[in-house]
Amino acid sequence: MTAPTLGSAVGGFSLGQGFSWPDPDIEGTLIVSQPSADPELWAEYAAGAVRSYRKRGVECALDVDALRDGHDTIMFCAVVDDAGQVVGGLRAKALRSADDSHAVAEWAGQPGQQDVRQMIADRVPYGVLEMKAGWVTDAAGRSPLLTSALARSGFYMMVILDFQYLMCTAATAILNTWRSSGPVVAAIPATPYPTEQYRTKLLWWNRRDFFNHAQPNQLTKIVSETKDLIHEQFRRGQIGTGLAGLLPVTLAKPIPSNDCEVA
Repeated sequence: MTAPTLGSAVGGFSLGQGFSWPDPDIEGTLIVSQPSADPELWAEYAAGAVRSYRKRGVECALDVDALRDGHDTIMFCAVVDDAGQVVGGLRAKALRSADDSHAVAEWAGQPGQQDVRQMIADRVPYGVLEMKAGWVTDAAGRSPLLTSALARSGFYMMVILDFQYLMCTAATAILNTWRSSGPVVAAIPATPYPTEQYRTKLLWWNRRDFFNHAQPNQLTKIVSETKDLIHEQFRRGQIGTGLAGLLPVTLAKPIPSNDCEVA
C-alpha cells in the first residue's frame, strides 16, 4: 500500500507533528500521530492491518476506504521496532453520535444493540474516542507486550483532545490484555462478530477512574508517559486544534454507574 494523499485533519484538529517515545519493554518506539502528519507511517500501519485481518479471515471487519485515505481518523498509534519496521498499531475516531460508531453495527440483530447505542450516546457529550483496526505482529512472544503498549496509547489521545472516554470492541480471548490498562467491560452480551467463531465484547476506559482497574505496571507507564507527553506539548507551544467542532453541543447528563462489569 503506497502512502496516500491525505486531506486536512478531522474536524479541523491538527497535531502538526506526531509524538513519539521509546519503550524498552517492546524494543521499539510508540508514535501517536495523524494520517496527514505522517502519511508514510500511516500507509505502513494500514497495510499491516489489512495483512493481519486478511490472514485471520476477518478482513470484512475493516473499513478499507478509511484505511486508504484516513478521512475519519483523528489520530493513530503505530509501534515501530528497533529495525524500523511497523509491528502494530491502531486508529481512533472521535464520535459525535452513536451512529458514528462501528460498535453499533457489530451488535446488529443482537439483544445488546440498543444498550450499546445508549452507552455511547450518554458519553458522547464528554468526548468519546473509538479505537479501531488494531493489530500486532505474530512474532512469537511479542504480541502480548505489543498489545499492552497499544492498550495505553488511547490515553495519550484522550489527554491531547481532553476527552473523557475511550472505547473499543475486542474478542473475549484477548480481553485481559486490553483490560491491563484499566477499562471495564460493558455489561451486555457478547456479539458473534466478525464471524460466528468470535465472541466480541465492548470495553470502556474512563480517564477519571481507570486507575482503579489498571495493572500496577501499566498504571506506572501511563502516568510516566502522560507526564512526558504533557511536557512535550508545553515545549512545542499551543497545538492548533478545533476541539469545539469535535464535541456536540447537547448538555451532558449523568452516566449510569451500573452498565459495566468491573470483575
